[in-house]
Order: sequence, then C-alpha cells, then structure tokens
Amino acid sequence: MKLDRRAALGLISGAFPGVAAARSGSASALSFAHGVASGDPQSDRVILWTRVSGATGPTALTWEVSDKPGFRRIVARGPVVASEDRDYTAKAEARGLRPGRRYYYRFRAGSLISPVGRTRTLPERDSTDPLRFAVTSCALHTAGLFNVYAAIAQSQPLDAVIHLGDYIYEYGGAPNDYGVSQGAGLNRLADPPHECVTLADYRRRHAQYKSDPDLQAAHAAAPWIAVFDDHEIANDPWADGAENHNPGEGNWADRKAAALRAYYEWMPIRDHAPREAINRSFRFGEVASLHMVETRLLARSRPLDYETDLAGPDGRPDVAGFAAKLADPSRRMMGEAQMAQLSADLKAAVGQGVAWQLIGNQVVMAKVLGPDVVKALGAQVVQQALGRVEGRAKMRLEQMAGLFSYGVPLNLDAWDGYPVERERLYALFAEARARAVVLSGDSHTAWVNELHDAGGRRAAVEFGVTAISSPAPSFDAVPGIDVKPVIVAQNPDVLYMETEKGFTLLTLTREEAVAELVRVSTIREKPFQVIPGKRFRVRPEAGGVSGVEAL
Repeated sequence: MKLDRRAALGLISGAFPGVAAARSGSASALSFAHGVASGDPQSDRVILWTRVSGATGPTALTWEVSDKPGFRRIVARGPVVASEDRDYTAKAEARGLRPGRRYYYRFRAGSLISPVGRTRTLPERDSTDPLRFAVTSCALHTAGLFNVYAAIAQSQPLDAVIHLGDYIYEYGGAPNDYGVSQGAGLNRLADPPHECVTLADYRRRHAQYKSDPDLQAAHAAAPWIAVFDDHEIANDPWADGAENHNPGEGNWADRKAAALRAYYEWMPIRDHAPREAINRSFRFGEVASLHMVETRLLARSRPLDYETDLAGPDGRPDVAGFAAKLADPSRRMMGEAQMAQLSADLKAAVGQGVAWQLIGNQVVMAKVLGPDVVKALGAQVVQQALGRVEGRAKMRLEQMAGLFSYGVPLNLDAWDGYPVERERLYALFAEARARAVVLSGDSHTAWVNELHDAGGRRAAVEFGVTAISSPAPSFDAVPGIDVKPVIVAQNPDVLYMETEKGFTLLTLTREEAVAELVRVSTIREKPFQVIPGKRFRVRPEAGGVSGVEAL
C-alpha cells in the first residue's frame, strides 16, 4: 500500500505536554508498518486505529479525517499517544462527523504520514438506503494466503465488514500443528513459533497478522464491526477454562486477560469493561439493526464431550443419558444479563420500525445432526471407503459410521450443545417479533439455514460464513464421499452448505435480504480470481421472516 506523503502538517504545539514527537530520534526511524483501521461506527463518530513501529518511548500522533480523498479539507483532527503500555498501538474516537457519510482518515507522526483508510458513519435514523456488508471469519495465517481479505477490499462500496471471530489463531507453527501443512511452501511461519500464552505472545501474533498487506487493505477499505470467537484466546473456551489450556500453561484467568488485552489493543473497537462484555448493538437507519453477541467467556458452561458424556456405565453409548445432559436448563451460552440486554435492543429496533435484526454470532445456531453415512450411503459403500483411507480421514469416517448413527449433534461446541439456551433465544426473537437474520462463523463452512424452534416455528434464518484460510472441516476430508449432501438431507434446518474459501456479501433493503456466497479461486498463490457465488433471498414477514429462496 502506497503511503500518502502530501505536504506535512506539524503537530499542534503543546498538544502532548512532556511527550516528544518522536522519541526514537526522528520520524525516519518510525513507520506505520501495520496499516490503519476503523471500526465501531456511530452516526457521528468512529474509532480510528494504527500502530507506530520503531518507537522507543511515548510517541505523539495526530489523526485527521477528511471528506475528500486528497485531504483538501480536514473535517476533524485530534491528538493521540502511542506508548509501550499499549504496544505502541493508538486508538482515537473521531467525533463530530455527519451521518451516512464516507470519510478518509490518516495519522501523522511529525512529517511521517500513514496510509489512508476509508470509513463510513452509520446512516440517519430514518434512512432507507440499501446496505452492503462483507461478513467473514476464521483466518489462519499459516494455512494460506489472505486472498479473501483482498477480495473484500475490492468489494466496494461497503457499509461495514462484520467479522465474527477467529481473527487470529493461538496455535504454534510446528509441522504437525493445526493447518501448518496446508500452508507449507508459502513462507507463512507462525510468529511466535510456539502457542500463544503470554501477553507478549498474543501481541506478536496480532502484529504478524496485521503485517499482511491483504488484511491491511480490508481494514483500510471500510469500518469493521468485530467480535472475538475462541482462537483469539484458546480453542473452545468457556467461562472458567478452555479445551486448549492446561495447568502447565499457567493460570487460565491470566491467559484470558492477556489475550483480551492484546485483542483490544490491536483491534479498531471501543474498549469494554469487563473486556469479555463485547456484546453491543448498531443501528443502520430503518433498514437494519446489528446485534453482536458474546457466546464464549461471559456465561458459557463447559461443553459436553462425546468421549466422557456419551458413555454409559457399561462403556456403551447411553443416548438417553446424553440427551438428558444436553437438556439440562442450567447449561448456558449467553447468560441472563446478556439475554435481557439483547431482548431490550431487539424490541427497541422492532418498535422503531427497523426492517431487519441481524445477529452477529460466533457459532452455528441450526440443529445439525452428524451425518449418518451408513444410513445414507449403505454399509458396503462406507466399508469400501474405509479401505481407501487412513489416518485422520479414516478416524473421522469411522466416527461418522459409528457415533453419528445414534442421532447426536455434529458439533457440541455450537448451539447444538446448548439446546435449552437456544430455545430461550428463539423465544426472545418471537417475543420481540424480530425479523432475525443470524450471521455465524467458526465452522469454516458457508451455511444457508432456516432455524426452527421446538414447536416447529421458523424463528429466524441463518447465513453461516466460510473461512478466510482456515482448513475445511474434517467431515470434508474423506476421499470419495461428499458428506455435505448427507448433512443437508438429514437436517431440516439445513438448506445448503459449502466449504470453499470466501466471504458472504449481504445486501439489505427494507424489502429483502440477499446473501451471496463469494469465493476465491485459491489461497495458495497470486494472482487469484474472485468468483461470484450462489445467492439466496429472504423477505420480512409480520413478526418474522420468510423461507429462504435460491436466486
């Protein structure tokens, strides 16, 4: 990305008492190596972000906002300091902006000028202008190129990028670590090379990600509205621990605090207290409200596990006992306080005539039973396939042929592991008369789902987004067997799914919501092609949403 080096404007005299403009000696020793970003827009303000590399002490910056790409007119300006305490990142809230406007922004450190970013404020409350969002999640740096981010940057105009989590991954970079083999040969090695545990580790990992030019381009193209999932901290966490944390890695609370601190330092979002409470809502005129929920750290109960929770006293599967554990009403996903806040926000949006209520949610919400391949394909076909595969693919096929014949969920880490909490959420949608469109990440799969409550009522529709670069799900790795049609056929909630890398382009008017599953041709090389994907439409209905229509 080319730096904008127009005529320099010196820092305002006296803006930073006791802080040098460049403690490292000169502006030439500094750089904006991690680009710029904006996020959490409101109708009159937006968060601006950057980081100063090369600084050795508190460094004074000036941020500038213009309504012209050449910065011929500055409409807002202010000071901010990048210091060691925040890893030399800097965030500022640019205020006094006009609703529904596209702006350009940059930072200055003395004569050094950052790259230029584009941002947009939320529209006026009565706006009915169409909206366009790029919805995305799951970027594993070691697994492949960030071509999807480049595609998002090219998809102008965008009102916002909605990022549903797994912005970074905490795993190490050893040859057998998750996804590393898929990116072998691309010189995308993990930094630090080991698993992230400390604050310094998480900061280095964020720095590596934001050094990527494609990610920088996506940040500079539009404001982001982001939420963390699990890998920003550790795989599959709950309120008091995580699957990928053990006592040898120290205290869980300390690790969680370090990961969240780095996340807030490096992301263009408003700070929250406590940091776990990242749930918040946004209003896009009369077309849509966006409600970002938190399902990992605030209230989540420990996930059930097939190995320990399905086994009966005699070692054989106890399906009835397992179902009883799933149905335990004490198992929570969001918790009472967050549910109450979401209820109030949904009712307010519906009461004010907002057409759509978008739910920015980390994990798949639909009811998805694991694929019973023996029932679908026949024992002979499955047995022949078992003879052709080995290693992880064989283990996964054996699981599909055995475990999933009992009618258990595909993924206990998703909402299927918390069915009572899901019914509470569906009841909340119904009470608010919300026209709910759920946006979900985490699964590395694009889903098109109609969500039904226990009584069979359509509570919402769901568009799950595929991955930027993270490996395809293990059910997609069995040669000779395409499990996706089996999952669709055996699950009434599921209408369509695919695992190609890409993002979901969501276009909204008051009359319809259209989701396009945009793909990229490869994450292994440059150049690449952006491939328009399948499109699906939903219409609002009184107190709910229509079924999904393929276009």
